[in-house]
Amino acid sequence: MNIVACVKQVPDTEAQIKVKPDGSGIDESGIKWVMNPYDEFGVEEALKYKEKFGGDVTIVCFGPGRAMESIRTALAMGADKGIHIDDPAYEGADAYATASVLAAAIKGIPYDIIFCGQRAIDDDSGQVAAILAELLDLPQLTVVTKAESDGKTVKVVRPVEGASFVIEAALPAVVTAQKGLNEPRYASLPGIMKAKKKPVDVKKVADLGVTLESKAKVVKMVPPPARPPGKIISGDEPAAKAAELAKLLREEAKVI
Repeated sequence: MNIVACVKQVPDTEAQIKVKPDGSGIDESGIKWVMNPYDEFGVEEALKYKEKFGGDVTIVCFGPGRAMESIRTALAMGADKGIHIDDPAYEGADAYATASVLAAAIKGIPYDIIFCGQRAIDDDSGQVAAILAELLDLPQLTVVTKAESDGKTVKVVRPVEGASFVIEAALPAVVTAQKGLNEPRYASLPGIMKAKKKPVDVKKVADLGVTLESKAKVVKMVPPPARPPGKIISGDEPAAKAAELAKLLREEAKVI
């Protein structure tokens, strides 16, 4: 089975995010970058399918030069090769442009199933995989917590409020991974060493024969307002403290 996993590099979840003074984006100085956590579930599922059916796993990433680190992480986990579209001219591309690049890259290789994270934790749009499926004219199965395949079809579980959908589609298809789908493996030391020698094809957007035009633009970023300082109610009498708390909640916080 030819399996594709799309990955994106995002700021570490523990990174302190600061907005640039002009609001044009985030201040990237000092940020640690990692593979998008939801994409890790997609890579792990791709590797499980490789172990079950044989074949290979190709990692596809559209991002700046530093994103090579996340591609190598996926290769160290067990993927076989990578495609890195690194083009500074299109940095900050929106979901449609990003999906267009990924689709053009994937069209040039054989594929039976494509795994993506259900969303990226930086822009949180959750649109790229759906647009990718439309551009490739493939079924899309999104926010998946369980996926089984016989090599010709894929059956997935998609949680909804208070219930679950069980959906089946013919392959090839696009599947987006949600937390709970699996437990991503750690890259072993031998895997890390092997990853250094695995092939990664680096391309520019022009090499894919596509012309990009973003349909959405981030006009300005504004940090959330600072939280007001908390209050500590002092005193020795619990009843008096409770009464003071109720008063503050009613008159200041206005929640009761």
